[in-house]
Amino acid sequence: MVKWIVLAVVLFALVVLALAVRPVAARVPGLRRAALALQRRQTDAEALRETAEALQARAEALQQRAELAQERVALIRAKRGK
Repeated sequence: MVKWIVLAVVLFALVVLALAVRPVAARVPGLRRAALALQRRQTDAEALRETAEALQARAEALQQRAELAQERVALIRAKRGK
Protein backbone atom coordinates (compact mmCIF):
# COMPACT_ATOMS: atom_id res chain seq x y z
CA MET A 1 0.00 0.00 0.00
CA VAL A 2 2.84 2.39 0.81
CA LYS A 3 4.37 1.67 -2.59
CA TRP A 4 1.18 2.82 -4.31
CA ILE A 5 1.10 6.05 -2.30
CA VAL A 6 4.76 6.76 -3.08
CA LEU A 7 4.17 5.95 -6.75
CA ALA A 8 1.13 8.26 -6.83
CA VAL A 9 3.10 11.10 -5.21
CA VAL A 10 5.99 10.65 -7.66
CA LEU A 11 3.64 10.57 -10.66
CA PHE A 12 1.79 13.63 -9.37
CA ALA A 13 5.10 15.47 -8.98
CA LEU A 14 6.10 14.52 -12.52
CA VAL A 15 2.77 15.78 -13.88
CA VAL A 16 3.18 19.07 -12.02
CA LEU A 17 6.75 19.38 -13.32
CA ALA A 18 5.61 18.71 -16.89
CA LEU A 19 2.87 21.33 -16.57
CA ALA A 20 5.38 23.85 -15.24
CA VAL A 21 7.92 23.17 -18.02
CA ARG A 22 5.40 23.30 -20.86
CA PRO A 23 4.99 27.13 -20.99
CA VAL A 24 8.75 27.63 -20.76
CA ALA A 25 9.37 25.16 -23.57
CA ALA A 26 6.75 26.93 -25.67
CA ARG A 27 8.67 30.22 -25.34
CA VAL A 28 12.03 28.83 -26.48
CA PRO A 29 11.58 29.61 -30.22
CA GLY A 30 10.58 33.19 -29.44
CA LEU A 31 13.53 33.59 -27.12
CA ARG A 32 15.84 32.22 -29.79
CA ARG A 33 14.53 34.74 -32.34
CA ALA A 34 14.96 37.53 -29.81
CA ALA A 35 18.53 36.43 -29.06
CA LEU A 36 19.39 36.39 -32.77
CA ALA A 37 17.87 39.84 -33.22
CA LEU A 38 19.93 41.14 -30.30
CA GLN A 39 23.09 39.67 -31.80
CA ARG A 40 22.34 41.41 -35.10
CA ARG A 41 21.75 44.69 -33.29
CA GLN A 42 25.02 44.25 -31.40
CA THR A 43 26.87 43.74 -34.68
CA ASP A 44 25.21 46.84 -36.12
CA ALA A 45 26.09 48.83 -33.01
CA GLU A 46 29.73 47.77 -33.23
CA ALA A 47 29.86 48.81 -36.88
CA LEU A 48 28.32 52.17 -36.00
CA ARG A 49 30.82 52.62 -33.16
CA GLU A 50 33.71 51.98 -35.54
CA THR A 51 32.26 54.45 -38.04
CA ALA A 52 31.79 57.03 -35.30
CA GLU A 53 35.40 56.60 -34.16
CA ALA A 54 36.64 57.08 -37.73
CA LEU A 55 34.46 60.16 -38.09
CA GLN A 56 35.77 61.53 -34.79
CA ALA A 57 39.35 61.05 -35.95
CA ARG A 58 38.55 62.77 -39.23
CA ALA A 59 36.91 65.69 -37.42
CA GLU A 60 39.97 66.10 -35.21
CA ALA A 61 42.23 66.10 -38.25
CA LEU A 62 40.05 68.71 -39.93
CA GLN A 63 40.12 70.79 -36.76
CA GLN A 64 43.91 70.73 -36.78
CA ARG A 65 43.98 71.73 -40.44
CA ALA A 66 41.56 74.58 -39.76
CA GLU A 67 43.73 75.83 -36.89
CA LEU A 68 46.82 75.68 -39.10
CA ALA A 69 45.03 77.56 -41.86
CA GLN A 70 43.88 80.18 -39.34
CA GLU A 71 47.45 80.64 -38.15
CA ARG A 72 48.67 81.05 -41.74
CA VAL A 73 45.96 83.63 -42.45
CA ALA A 74 46.97 85.53 -39.33
CA LEU A 75 50.62 85.39 -40.41
CA ILE A 76 49.79 86.64 -43.93
CA ARG A 77 47.72 89.49 -42.48
CA ALA A 78 50.53 90.42 -40.13
CA LYS A 79 53.01 90.53 -43.01
CA ARG A 80 50.69 92.76 -45.06
CA GLY A 81 50.23 95.12 -42.16
CA LYS A 82 53.98 95.91 -41.96
